[in-house]
Amino acid sequence: GRHSMLPRHVQRLGRDWITHWSGSQILALNSPASSCVRWAGHYPPWASFPLPITADFSANWRFPSFFGPWRQFQNSNWHLDNYTQSCCFHLPNPSMKSEGEEPLTKKRRLSGQDDTSTPEQEINLSNHKEGSCLSVAQNEEKHGSKKGTIKRHWEYFCRQSKTMKITENKGPDQSNTESEATFDFTVMSYNILSQNLLEDNSHLYKHCRQRLLFWTYRFPNILQEIKELDADVLCLQEVQEDHYRTEIKSSLESLGYHCEYKMRTGRKPDGCAICFKTSKFSLISSNPVEFFRRDIPLLDRDNVGLVLLLRPRFHCKANAAICIANTHLLYNPRRGDIKLTQLAMLLAEIASVARQKDGSFCPIIICGDFNSVPGSPLYRFIKEGKLNYEGLAIGKVSGQEQFPRGQRILSIPIWPKKLGISQNCVYEIKQQRKEENAGDKLEAAKPGNTQEIVIASEKLSSKLRHHFKLSSVYSHYFPETGIPEVTTCHSRSAVTVDYIFYSAANDDTAAQPGAEDSFCRGLKLLGRLALLTEKDLWTVNGLPNENNSSDHLPLLAEFRLIER
Repeated sequence: GRHSMLPRHVQRLGRDWITHWSGSQILALNSPASSCVRWAGHYPPWASFPLPITADFSANWRFPSFFGPWRQFQNSNWHLDNYTQSCCFHLPNPSMKSEGEEPLTKKRRLSGQDDTSTPEQEINLSNHKEGSCLSVAQNEEKHGSKKGTIKRHWEYFCRQSKTMKITENKGPDQSNTESEATFDFTVMSYNILSQNLLEDNSHLYKHCRQRLLFWTYRFPNILQEIKELDADVLCLQEVQEDHYRTEIKSSLESLGYHCEYKMRTGRKPDGCAICFKTSKFSLISSNPVEFFRRDIPLLDRDNVGLVLLLRPRFHCKANAAICIANTHLLYNPRRGDIKLTQLAMLLAEIASVARQKDGSFCPIIICGDFNSVPGSPLYRFIKEGKLNYEGLAIGKVSGQEQFPRGQRILSIPIWPKKLGISQNCVYEIKQQRKEENAGDKLEAAKPGNTQEIVIASEKLSSKLRHHFKLSSVYSHYFPETGIPEVTTCHSRSAVTVDYIFYSAANDDTAAQPGAEDSFCRGLKLLGRLALLTEKDLWTVNGLPNENNSSDHLPLLAEFRLIER
Protein backbone atom coordinates (compact mmCIF):
# COMPACT_ATOMS: atom_id res chain seq x y z
CA GLY A 1 0.00 0.00 0.00
CA ARG A 2 2.06 2.99 -1.25
CA HIS A 3 0.45 6.39 -1.60
CA SER A 4 2.23 9.19 -3.46
CA MET A 5 0.80 11.86 -1.21
CA LEU A 6 2.25 10.37 2.00
CA PRO A 7 5.81 9.69 3.17
CA ARG A 8 7.16 6.29 2.34
CA HIS A 9 7.22 5.05 5.93
CA VAL A 10 3.55 5.79 6.61
CA GLN A 11 1.85 2.43 7.11
CA ARG A 12 -1.80 1.51 6.94
CA LEU A 13 -3.10 -0.27 10.02
CA GLY A 14 -6.79 -1.16 9.70
CA ARG A 15 -8.64 2.04 8.83
CA ASP A 16 -6.18 4.47 10.50
CA TRP A 17 -2.94 6.01 9.22
CA ILE A 18 -0.22 6.14 11.84
CA THR A 19 3.14 7.89 11.66
CA HIS A 20 6.05 8.40 14.07
CA TRP A 21 6.83 12.02 13.21
CA SER A 22 8.21 14.17 15.95
CA GLY A 23 5.68 16.61 17.31
CA SER A 24 7.96 19.56 16.49
CA GLN A 25 7.97 18.62 12.80
CA ILE A 26 4.21 18.81 12.52
CA LEU A 27 2.56 20.68 15.39
CA ALA A 28 3.71 23.77 17.24
CA LEU A 29 2.35 22.85 20.64
CA ASN A 30 2.40 25.17 23.62
CA SER A 31 2.88 22.26 26.00
CA PRO A 32 6.58 21.26 26.39
CA ALA A 33 5.57 17.88 27.79
CA SER A 34 3.99 16.63 24.60
CA SER A 35 5.93 14.90 21.88
CA CYS A 36 2.96 13.51 20.07
CA VAL A 37 -0.80 13.87 20.06
CA ARG A 38 -3.35 11.14 19.39
CA TRP A 39 -6.47 12.03 17.41
CA ALA A 40 -9.54 9.89 16.97
CA GLY A 41 -10.21 8.93 13.38
CA HIS A 42 -13.53 8.64 11.54
CA TYR A 43 -15.64 10.95 13.66
CA PRO A 44 -18.96 12.02 12.22
CA PRO A 45 -18.87 15.75 11.33
CA TRP A 46 -21.26 16.61 14.18
CA ALA A 47 -19.49 14.66 16.90
CA SER A 48 -17.29 16.24 19.56
CA PHE A 49 -13.59 15.45 19.22
CA PRO A 50 -11.74 14.33 22.31
CA LEU A 51 -9.17 16.62 23.77
CA PRO A 52 -5.58 16.03 22.59
CA ILE A 53 -3.99 13.45 24.80
CA THR A 54 -0.46 13.86 26.02
CA ALA A 55 1.51 10.74 25.24
CA ASP A 56 5.08 9.55 25.65
CA PHE A 57 7.63 9.28 22.86
CA SER A 58 6.60 5.72 22.02
CA ALA A 59 2.96 6.61 21.40
CA ASN A 60 1.65 7.08 17.91
CA TRP A 61 0.08 10.15 16.47
CA ARG A 62 -3.01 9.19 14.49
CA PHE A 63 -3.28 10.98 11.16
CA PRO A 64 -6.55 12.96 10.99
CA SER A 65 -8.89 11.63 8.31
CA PHE A 66 -10.07 15.07 7.21
CA PHE A 67 -6.73 16.42 5.97
CA GLY A 68 -6.12 17.04 2.31
CA PRO A 69 -2.90 16.35 0.35
CA TRP A 70 0.15 15.84 2.55
CA ARG A 71 2.20 18.58 0.86
CA GLN A 72 -0.50 21.12 1.42
CA PHE A 73 -0.68 20.16 5.09
CA GLN A 74 3.10 19.97 5.52
CA ASN A 75 3.63 23.49 4.15
CA SER A 76 0.74 25.11 5.97
CA ASN A 77 2.68 25.83 9.23
CA TRP A 78 -0.56 25.67 11.18
CA HIS A 79 -0.78 25.68 14.97
CA LEU A 80 -3.08 23.60 17.12
CA ASP A 81 -4.48 26.65 18.89
CA ASN A 82 -5.36 28.31 15.61
CA TYR A 83 -6.88 25.14 14.28
CA THR A 84 -8.99 24.75 17.40
CA GLN A 85 -10.51 28.17 16.82
CA SER A 86 -11.26 27.58 13.15
CA CYS A 87 -14.55 25.74 13.81
CA CYS A 88 -13.41 22.71 11.81
CA PHE A 89 -14.24 20.78 14.96
CA HIS A 90 -15.41 21.60 18.44
CA LEU A 91 -14.12 20.36 21.75
CA PRO A 92 -16.63 18.78 24.06
CA ASN A 93 -18.05 20.39 27.15
CA PRO A 94 -15.69 19.18 29.91
CA SER A 95 -18.66 18.04 31.99
CA MET A 96 -20.08 16.03 29.07
CA LYS A 97 -16.94 14.59 27.48
CA SER A 98 -17.00 11.18 25.88
CA GLU A 99 -16.12 8.53 28.37
CA GLY A 100 -12.41 8.09 28.65
CA GLU A 101 -11.99 10.29 25.55
CA GLU A 102 -12.26 7.07 23.61
CA PRO A 103 -12.22 7.34 19.81
CA LEU A 104 -15.12 6.18 17.72
CA THR A 105 -13.61 3.58 15.44
CA LYS A 106 -16.64 2.93 13.32
CA LYS A 107 -18.50 5.42 11.16
CA ARG A 108 -22.21 5.12 11.89
CA ARG A 109 -24.91 4.88 9.29
CA LEU A 110 -27.96 6.96 10.06
CA SER A 111 -30.63 4.89 8.34
CA GLY A 112 -29.34 5.82 4.90
CA GLN A 113 -29.39 9.56 5.61
CA ASP A 114 -26.18 11.54 5.33
CA ASP A 115 -25.44 14.37 7.70
CA THR A 116 -24.56 17.31 5.48
CA SER A 117 -24.62 19.98 8.18
CA THR A 118 -21.58 22.22 8.30
CA PRO A 119 -19.57 22.46 11.51
CA GLU A 120 -20.77 26.03 11.97
CA GLN A 121 -24.39 24.90 11.71
CA GLU A 122 -23.76 22.12 14.21
CA ILE A 123 -22.26 24.56 16.69
CA ASN A 124 -25.22 26.89 16.23
CA LEU A 125 -27.64 24.03 16.78
CA SER A 126 -26.07 23.33 20.13
CA ASN A 127 -27.14 26.77 21.31
CA HIS A 128 -30.84 26.05 20.84
CA LYS A 129 -33.27 24.37 23.19
CA GLU A 130 -34.60 21.27 21.51
CA GLY A 131 -38.36 21.22 21.87
CA SER A 132 -39.46 21.73 25.42
CA CYS A 133 -36.37 19.99 26.78
CA LEU A 134 -33.77 21.81 28.84
CA SER A 135 -30.36 21.88 27.21
CA VAL A 136 -27.73 19.44 28.34
CA ALA A 137 -25.58 22.22 29.78
CA GLN A 138 -28.52 23.65 31.74
CA ASN A 139 -29.32 20.25 33.14
CA GLU A 140 -25.74 19.73 34.21
CA GLU A 141 -25.72 23.05 36.05
CA LYS A 142 -29.16 22.72 37.64
CA HIS A 143 -28.93 19.13 38.78
CA GLY A 144 -25.23 18.88 39.45
CA SER A 145 -24.99 15.60 37.56
CA LYS A 146 -21.75 13.72 37.53
CA LYS A 147 -19.75 13.56 34.35
CA GLY A 148 -21.03 11.32 31.60
CA THR A 149 -24.73 11.69 32.38
CA ILE A 150 -27.56 13.50 30.65
CA LYS A 151 -30.51 14.57 32.74
CA ARG A 152 -33.93 13.82 31.26
CA HIS A 153 -36.79 15.92 32.54
CA TRP A 154 -40.50 15.32 33.02
CA GLU A 155 -42.94 16.92 30.56
CA TYR A 156 -46.46 17.54 31.90
CA PHE A 157 -49.73 17.75 29.99
CA CYS A 158 -52.06 18.15 32.95
CA ARG A 159 -51.78 20.76 35.71
CA GLN A 160 -52.98 18.39 38.39
CA SER A 161 -50.01 16.11 37.76
CA LYS A 162 -47.35 18.79 38.18
CA THR A 163 -47.22 18.22 41.92
CA MET A 164 -46.29 14.57 41.39
CA LYS A 165 -42.71 13.38 41.20
CA ILE A 166 -41.75 10.28 39.29
CA THR A 167 -39.54 9.16 42.15
CA GLU A 168 -42.30 9.45 44.75
CA ASN A 169 -43.85 6.32 46.19
CA LYS A 170 -47.55 6.55 45.44
CA GLY A 171 -49.48 4.50 47.94
CA PRO A 172 -53.17 3.57 48.15
CA ASP A 173 -53.88 6.77 50.07
CA GLN A 174 -53.06 9.07 47.15
CA SER A 175 -55.70 11.71 46.54
CA ASN A 176 -56.96 13.04 43.22
CA THR A 177 -58.38 16.44 42.47
CA GLU A 178 -61.05 14.79 40.35
CA SER A 179 -63.65 12.16 41.25
CA GLU A 180 -62.88 8.78 42.81
CA ALA A 181 -63.41 7.21 39.38
CA THR A 182 -59.91 8.30 38.33
CA PHE A 183 -56.76 6.24 38.77
CA ASP A 184 -53.21 7.48 38.04
CA PHE A 185 -50.35 5.16 37.17
CA THR A 186 -47.05 5.10 35.25
CA VAL A 187 -45.88 2.73 32.50
CA MET A 188 -42.34 2.11 31.31
CA SER A 189 -41.20 0.44 28.08
CA TYR A 190 -37.53 -0.56 28.11
CA ASN A 191 -35.39 -2.77 25.87
CA ILE A 192 -32.67 -3.72 28.36
CA LEU A 193 -30.34 -5.36 25.76
CA SER A 194 -29.90 -9.09 26.19
CA GLN A 195 -26.30 -10.00 27.01
CA ASN A 196 -26.44 -12.82 24.49
CA LEU A 197 -27.52 -10.45 21.70
CA LEU A 198 -24.88 -7.92 22.75
CA GLU A 199 -22.14 -10.51 22.38
CA ASP A 200 -23.55 -11.79 19.07
CA ASN A 201 -23.55 -8.23 17.67
CA SER A 202 -20.38 -6.86 19.23
CA HIS A 203 -19.67 -4.79 16.10
CA LEU A 204 -22.45 -2.42 17.21
CA TYR A 205 -20.62 -1.58 20.44
CA LYS A 206 -17.02 -0.94 19.38
CA HIS A 207 -17.36 2.60 20.67
CA CYS A 208 -17.77 1.25 24.22
CA ARG A 209 -15.14 0.34 26.76
CA GLN A 210 -15.07 -3.40 27.21
CA ARG A 211 -15.74 -3.35 30.95
CA LEU A 212 -19.00 -1.46 30.40
CA LEU A 213 -20.40 -4.36 28.37
CA PHE A 214 -20.20 -7.04 31.04
CA TRP A 215 -23.54 -8.07 32.53
CA THR A 216 -22.09 -7.75 36.04
CA TYR A 217 -21.58 -4.05 35.30
CA ARG A 218 -24.76 -3.50 33.30
CA PHE A 219 -27.41 -5.11 35.50
CA PRO A 220 -26.87 -2.92 38.59
CA ASN A 221 -27.20 0.16 36.34
CA ILE A 222 -30.40 -1.13 34.74
CA LEU A 223 -31.87 -2.02 38.12
CA GLN A 224 -30.97 1.41 39.46
CA GLU A 225 -32.75 3.08 36.53
CA ILE A 226 -35.86 1.01 37.23
CA LYS A 227 -35.72 1.95 40.93
CA GLU A 228 -35.33 5.66 40.23
CA LEU A 229 -38.07 5.86 37.61
CA ASP A 230 -40.35 3.78 39.85
CA ALA A 231 -42.97 2.88 37.23
CA ASP A 232 -46.12 1.04 38.25
CA VAL A 233 -45.95 -1.17 35.13
CA LEU A 234 -42.76 -2.33 33.40
CA CYS A 235 -42.75 -3.64 29.81
CA LEU A 236 -39.27 -5.06 29.23
CA GLN A 237 -37.83 -6.47 26.01
CA GLU A 238 -34.70 -8.58 25.44
CA VAL A 239 -34.94 -10.11 28.90
CA GLN A 240 -32.52 -13.03 28.87
CA GLU A 241 -34.10 -16.15 30.38
CA ASP A 242 -31.25 -17.26 32.65
CA HIS A 243 -30.76 -13.71 33.96
CA TYR A 244 -34.50 -13.38 34.49
CA ARG A 245 -34.64 -16.63 36.42
CA THR A 246 -31.55 -16.01 38.59
CA GLU A 247 -31.64 -12.27 39.36
CA ILE A 248 -34.05 -10.05 37.40
CA LYS A 249 -37.29 -11.58 38.67
CA SER A 250 -36.20 -11.75 42.31
CA SER A 251 -34.81 -8.21 42.20
CA LEU A 252 -38.07 -6.82 40.81
CA GLU A 253 -40.18 -8.84 43.24
CA SER A 254 -38.20 -7.27 46.09
CA LEU A 255 -39.32 -3.88 44.72
CA GLY A 256 -42.97 -4.91 44.92
CA TYR A 257 -43.54 -6.15 41.36
CA HIS A 258 -45.32 -9.27 40.15
CA CYS A 259 -43.63 -10.56 36.97
CA GLU A 260 -44.98 -12.34 33.90
CA TYR A 261 -42.52 -13.58 31.27
CA LYS A 262 -42.59 -15.10 27.80
CA MET A 263 -39.38 -16.41 26.25
CA ARG A 264 -38.81 -16.57 22.50
CA THR A 265 -39.54 -19.90 20.90
CA GLY A 266 -36.27 -20.40 19.01
CA ARG A 267 -32.61 -20.53 19.94
CA LYS A 268 -32.37 -16.94 21.20
CA PRO A 269 -32.70 -17.14 24.99
CA ASP A 270 -34.47 -13.82 25.58
CA GLY A 271 -38.07 -12.68 25.70
CA CYS A 272 -40.59 -10.12 26.93
CA ALA A 273 -41.66 -9.41 30.49
CA ILE A 274 -44.48 -7.36 31.99
CA CYS A 275 -44.10 -6.53 35.67
CA PHE A 276 -46.63 -4.58 37.73
CA LYS A 277 -46.78 -3.33 41.29
CA THR A 278 -49.09 -5.48 43.35
CA SER A 279 -50.00 -2.42 45.41
CA LYS A 280 -51.61 -0.89 42.31
CA PHE A 281 -52.93 -3.82 40.25
CA SER A 282 -54.12 -7.39 40.44
CA LEU A 283 -53.79 -9.87 37.58
CA ILE A 284 -56.94 -10.95 35.75
CA SER A 285 -55.25 -12.92 32.96
CA SER A 286 -51.86 -13.44 31.31
CA ASN A 287 -51.82 -14.29 27.59
CA PRO A 288 -48.54 -15.08 25.78
CA VAL A 289 -48.43 -14.77 21.98
CA GLU A 290 -46.07 -16.89 19.86
CA PHE A 291 -45.42 -15.58 16.35
CA PHE A 292 -43.81 -18.82 15.16
CA ARG A 293 -46.11 -21.27 13.35
CA ARG A 294 -44.63 -24.54 12.20
CA ASP A 295 -47.28 -25.06 9.50
CA ILE A 296 -46.95 -21.54 7.98
CA PRO A 297 -43.64 -20.88 6.14
CA LEU A 298 -44.08 -17.09 6.45
CA LEU A 299 -44.06 -17.33 10.25
CA ASP A 300 -40.68 -18.99 10.75
CA ARG A 301 -39.34 -16.40 13.24
CA ASP A 302 -39.32 -16.78 17.01
CA ASN A 303 -40.49 -13.36 18.19
CA VAL A 304 -43.16 -13.22 20.88
CA GLY A 305 -45.63 -10.92 22.62
CA LEU A 306 -47.36 -10.82 25.98
CA VAL A 307 -50.82 -9.43 26.82
CA LEU A 308 -52.01 -8.90 30.39
CA LEU A 309 -55.40 -7.87 31.69
CA LEU A 310 -55.00 -5.95 34.96
CA ARG A 311 -57.50 -4.68 37.51
CA PRO A 312 -56.73 -1.45 39.38
CA ARG A 313 -56.91 -1.94 43.14
CA PHE A 314 -58.58 1.32 44.13
CA HIS A 315 -60.35 4.48 42.97
CA CYS A 316 -62.12 2.49 40.26
CA LYS A 317 -65.27 0.55 39.60
CA ALA A 318 -65.28 -3.12 40.51
CA ASN A 319 -65.20 -4.23 36.87
CA ALA A 320 -62.52 -1.77 35.72
CA ALA A 321 -59.67 -3.28 33.71
CA ILE A 322 -56.63 -2.19 31.71
CA CYS A 323 -55.04 -4.23 28.92
CA ILE A 324 -51.23 -4.01 28.75
CA ALA A 325 -49.40 -5.52 25.75
CA ASN A 326 -45.66 -5.88 25.18
CA THR A 327 -43.78 -7.14 22.13
CA HIS A 328 -40.50 -7.12 20.23
CA LEU A 329 -41.12 -7.46 16.49
CA LEU A 330 -38.68 -8.92 13.98
CA TYR A 331 -35.67 -6.71 13.21
CA ASN A 332 -34.99 -7.67 9.56
CA PRO A 333 -35.71 -4.46 7.55
CA ARG A 334 -36.45 -6.47 4.39
CA ARG A 335 -39.20 -8.64 5.86
CA GLY A 336 -42.09 -6.24 6.25
CA ASP A 337 -44.50 -9.08 5.48
CA ILE A 338 -43.44 -10.89 8.65
CA LYS A 339 -43.57 -7.70 10.73
CA LEU A 340 -47.14 -6.91 9.65
CA THR A 341 -48.27 -10.47 10.30
CA GLN A 342 -46.71 -10.49 13.75
CA LEU A 343 -48.41 -7.19 14.51
CA ALA A 344 -51.77 -8.54 13.30
CA MET A 345 -51.39 -11.56 15.61
CA LEU A 346 -50.69 -9.29 18.57
CA LEU A 347 -53.68 -7.05 17.76
CA ALA A 348 -55.95 -10.07 17.44
CA GLU A 349 -54.95 -11.26 20.90
CA ILE A 350 -55.48 -7.76 22.34
CA ALA A 351 -58.95 -7.62 20.76
CA SER A 352 -59.76 -10.95 22.36
CA VAL A 353 -58.43 -10.05 25.82
CA ALA A 354 -59.65 -6.43 26.01
CA ARG A 355 -63.22 -6.99 24.81
CA GLN A 356 -65.81 -6.32 27.52
CA LYS A 357 -69.22 -7.93 28.00
CA ASP A 358 -70.95 -4.97 26.34
CA GLY A 359 -68.80 -5.38 23.20
CA SER A 360 -66.57 -2.38 23.87
CA PHE A 361 -62.86 -2.53 24.72
CA CYS A 362 -61.24 -1.65 28.00
CA PRO A 363 -58.39 0.92 27.88
CA ILE A 364 -55.34 -0.43 26.06
CA ILE A 365 -51.60 0.28 26.26
CA ILE A 366 -49.21 -1.29 23.74
CA CYS A 367 -45.48 -1.08 24.45
CA GLY A 368 -42.45 -2.49 22.74
CA ASP A 369 -39.61 -2.40 20.28
CA PHE A 370 -41.41 -2.41 16.92
CA ASN A 371 -38.25 -2.13 14.77
CA SER A 372 -40.05 0.50 12.69
CA VAL A 373 -39.52 4.23 12.46
CA PRO A 374 -42.10 7.03 12.85
CA GLY A 375 -44.11 7.67 9.68
CA SER A 376 -43.47 4.22 8.22
CA PRO A 377 -46.43 2.19 6.87
CA LEU A 378 -46.33 -0.10 9.92
CA TYR A 379 -46.33 2.87 12.29
CA ARG A 380 -49.19 4.56 10.42
CA PHE A 381 -51.20 1.34 10.54
CA ILE A 382 -50.95 1.25 14.34
CA LYS A 383 -52.01 4.89 14.74
CA GLU A 384 -54.57 5.22 11.94
CA GLY A 385 -56.11 1.76 12.19
CA LYS A 386 -55.93 1.07 8.46
CA LEU A 387 -53.38 0.32 5.76
CA ASN A 388 -53.78 -0.32 2.05
CA TYR A 389 -50.66 -2.29 1.24
CA GLU A 390 -51.35 -2.88 -2.48
CA GLY A 391 -48.10 -2.31 -4.38
CA LEU A 392 -46.12 -1.72 -1.18
CA ALA A 393 -42.53 -3.03 -1.27
CA ILE A 394 -41.65 -5.40 1.55
CA GLY A 395 -38.52 -3.41 2.37
CA LYS A 396 -40.46 -0.18 2.91
CA VAL A 397 -42.91 -1.42 5.54
CA SER A 398 -40.76 -0.51 8.56
CA GLY A 399 -38.90 2.49 7.11
CA GLN A 400 -35.61 1.28 8.63
CA GLU A 401 -33.80 1.70 5.30
CA GLN A 402 -34.26 4.77 3.14
CA PHE A 403 -33.22 2.82 0.06
CA PRO A 404 -34.24 -0.79 0.80
CA ARG A 405 -32.48 -3.51 -1.16
CA GLY A 406 -35.51 -5.76 -1.30
CA GLN A 407 -38.10 -4.45 -3.75
CA ARG A 408 -40.43 -7.47 -3.68
CA ILE A 409 -44.06 -6.39 -3.39
CA LEU A 410 -46.28 -7.58 -0.53
CA SER A 411 -48.51 -10.46 -1.59
CA ILE A 412 -52.31 -10.19 -1.33
CA PRO A 413 -53.25 -11.40 1.21
CA ILE A 414 -50.07 -11.21 3.27
CA TRP A 415 -50.80 -14.24 5.46
CA PRO A 416 -52.69 -17.46 4.61
CA LYS A 417 -56.27 -18.02 5.72
CA LYS A 418 -55.31 -20.94 7.96
CA LEU A 419 -53.67 -18.48 10.35
CA GLY A 420 -57.22 -17.78 11.52
CA ILE A 421 -56.85 -13.99 11.63
CA SER A 422 -58.97 -11.72 9.43
CA GLN A 423 -57.87 -8.56 7.61
CA ASN A 424 -59.48 -6.70 10.55
CA CYS A 425 -56.88 -8.23 12.87
CA VAL A 426 -59.31 -10.34 14.92
CA TYR A 427 -59.63 -14.09 15.30
CA GLU A 428 -61.98 -15.25 12.53
CA ILE A 429 -63.77 -17.85 14.69
CA LYS A 430 -64.80 -15.18 17.18
CA GLN A 431 -65.80 -12.87 14.36
CA GLN A 432 -68.09 -15.59 12.96
CA ARG A 433 -69.66 -16.13 16.40
CA LYS A 434 -70.31 -12.42 16.68
CA GLU A 435 -72.15 -12.46 13.35
CA GLU A 436 -74.20 -15.44 14.46
CA ASN A 437 -75.16 -13.75 17.72
CA ALA A 438 -76.28 -10.72 15.74
CA GLY A 439 -78.80 -12.88 13.87
CA ASP A 440 -77.00 -12.89 10.54
CA LYS A 441 -76.57 -16.66 10.30
CA LEU A 442 -79.57 -17.37 8.09
CA GLU A 443 -78.99 -14.44 5.75
CA ALA A 444 -75.33 -15.30 5.30
CA ALA A 445 -76.30 -18.83 4.25
CA LYS A 446 -78.15 -17.61 1.15
CA PRO A 447 -76.16 -18.20 -2.09
CA GLY A 448 -76.65 -14.67 -3.39
CA ASN A 449 -75.41 -13.07 -0.20
CA THR A 450 -72.49 -15.46 0.03
CA GLN A 451 -71.32 -14.43 -3.43
CA GLU A 452 -71.57 -10.75 -2.51
CA ILE A 453 -69.56 -11.31 0.67
CA VAL A 454 -66.79 -13.14 -1.23
CA ILE A 455 -66.56 -10.37 -3.86
CA ALA A 456 -66.43 -7.69 -1.18
CA SER A 457 -63.68 -9.51 0.71
CA GLU A 458 -61.64 -9.79 -2.50
CA LYS A 459 -61.88 -6.05 -3.06
CA LEU A 460 -60.76 -5.33 0.54
CA SER A 461 -58.08 -8.01 0.63
CA SER A 462 -55.23 -5.47 0.38
CA LYS A 463 -56.63 -3.36 3.22
CA LEU A 464 -55.71 -4.07 6.81
CA ARG A 465 -57.73 -2.63 9.69
CA HIS A 466 -57.87 -2.83 13.46
CA HIS A 467 -60.48 -1.72 15.99
CA PHE A 468 -58.35 0.56 18.14
CA LYS A 469 -57.65 4.23 17.53
CA LEU A 470 -54.35 4.68 19.28
CA SER A 471 -52.16 7.65 20.13
CA SER A 472 -48.41 7.69 20.69
CA VAL A 473 -47.08 9.01 23.99
CA TYR A 474 -44.17 10.64 22.16
CA SER A 475 -44.30 13.08 19.24
CA HIS A 476 -40.96 11.82 17.77
CA TYR A 477 -39.67 15.32 16.89
CA PHE A 478 -38.81 18.29 19.06
CA PRO A 479 -41.35 20.94 18.04
CA GLU A 480 -39.07 23.99 18.05
CA THR A 481 -36.30 22.52 15.92
CA GLY A 482 -37.78 19.51 14.13
CA ILE A 483 -34.85 17.41 15.34
CA PRO A 484 -35.82 13.74 15.76
CA GLU A 485 -36.14 12.12 19.14
CA VAL A 486 -34.02 9.00 19.59
CA THR A 487 -34.80 5.83 21.55
CA THR A 488 -31.79 3.73 20.50
CA CYS A 489 -28.21 4.74 19.67
CA HIS A 490 -25.21 2.56 18.85
CA SER A 491 -22.39 2.44 16.29
CA ARG A 492 -24.67 1.99 13.29
CA SER A 493 -27.84 3.95 13.92
CA ALA A 494 -29.65 6.40 16.15
CA VAL A 495 -33.41 6.30 15.59
CA THR A 496 -36.80 5.80 17.24
CA VAL A 497 -38.05 2.20 17.23
CA ASP A 498 -39.58 1.98 20.73
CA TYR A 499 -43.11 3.21 21.43
CA ILE A 500 -45.91 3.44 23.96
CA PHE A 501 -49.34 3.54 22.26
CA TYR A 502 -52.54 4.06 24.23
CA SER A 503 -56.30 4.41 23.78
CA ALA A 504 -57.20 8.01 24.60
CA ALA A 505 -60.13 9.29 26.65
CA ASN A 506 -62.47 11.97 25.31
CA ASP A 507 -60.77 14.85 27.13
CA ASP A 508 -57.17 13.86 26.46
CA THR A 509 -55.63 16.97 24.88
CA ALA A 510 -52.37 15.11 24.14
CA ALA A 511 -54.09 12.53 21.92
CA GLN A 512 -53.98 12.58 18.16
CA PRO A 513 -57.12 14.03 16.47
CA GLY A 514 -59.95 11.50 16.33
CA ALA A 515 -58.32 9.02 18.68
CA GLU A 516 -60.88 9.70 21.39
CA ASP A 517 -63.91 8.90 19.21
CA SER A 518 -63.94 5.14 19.84
CA PHE A 519 -63.68 5.20 23.63
CA CYS A 520 -66.24 6.56 26.11
CA ARG A 521 -63.68 5.67 28.75
CA GLY A 522 -59.97 5.58 28.25
CA LEU A 523 -56.64 7.00 29.27
CA LYS A 524 -55.54 10.57 29.70
CA LEU A 525 -51.83 11.25 29.21
CA LEU A 526 -50.62 13.30 32.19
CA GLY A 527 -46.91 13.41 31.41
CA ARG A 528 -43.88 11.71 29.93
CA LEU A 529 -40.14 11.46 30.49
CA ALA A 530 -38.55 13.53 27.71
CA LEU A 531 -36.39 11.77 25.13
CA LEU A 532 -33.06 13.04 23.75
CA THR A 533 -31.48 13.83 20.41
CA GLU A 534 -28.73 11.83 18.77
CA LYS A 535 -26.32 14.69 19.42
CA ASP A 536 -27.17 14.65 23.12
CA LEU A 537 -26.40 10.94 23.33
CA TRP A 538 -23.04 11.17 21.58
CA THR A 539 -21.86 13.71 24.15
CA VAL A 540 -21.78 10.72 26.51
CA ASN A 541 -20.37 8.35 23.90
CA GLY A 542 -23.71 6.97 22.72
CA LEU A 543 -25.30 3.87 24.22
CA PRO A 544 -24.42 1.86 26.23
CA ASN A 545 -22.24 4.15 28.33
CA GLU A 546 -20.97 4.36 31.89
CA ASN A 547 -24.37 5.22 33.36
CA ASN A 548 -26.85 3.90 30.75
CA SER A 549 -26.28 0.19 30.25
CA SER A 550 -28.61 -0.58 27.35
CA ASP A 551 -28.48 0.60 23.75
CA HIS A 552 -32.08 1.80 24.22
CA LEU A 553 -33.52 4.53 26.42
CA PRO A 554 -36.39 3.73 28.77
CA LEU A 555 -39.72 5.31 27.79
CA LEU A 556 -41.96 6.44 30.65
CA ALA A 557 -45.49 7.89 30.72
CA GLU A 558 -48.06 8.73 33.37
CA PHE A 559 -51.74 8.06 32.66
CA ARG A 560 -55.06 8.70 34.32
CA LEU A 561 -57.76 6.08 33.88
CA ILE A 562 -61.07 7.78 33.04
CA GLU A 563 -64.23 5.78 33.79
CA ARG A 564 -67.74 6.46 32.52
